[in-house]
Amino acid sequence: MPDSNLYKGSLTTIVLKLLSGNDKMYGYEITQKVKELTKGKLKITEGALYPALHKLEAEGLLDVEVLKVNNRLRKYYKLTEKGTKETASKLNELEEFMETLRGILNLNPKFG
Repeated sequence: MPDSNLYKGSLTTIVLKLLSGNDKMYGYEITQKVKELTKGKLKITEGALYPALHKLEAEGLLDVEVLKVNNRLRKYYKLTEKGTKETASKLNELEEFMETLRGILNLNPKFG
């Protein structure tokens, strides 16, 4: 697996993107979806995910809904309107960064 430090700066963007494609998700579901989409190459730990979710909630980007599932309370996260706008901004920012890296690594002849 590639160095996980490369992914750490993208965790917020990854979470926002996943939530933008789903009505709502709970934490474990997010970790499993990332694992599935990356064929196991990226595993988000609870220790990284939940602080990120709490931060996004505090910033007004996520709403939390607590539902009882199988006699257990489960927190579902969904984007707010502000979160939807921030997702678009973060995705654009990440795309620009990747384009810059492609140019630096000479993978994109359009750069420079």
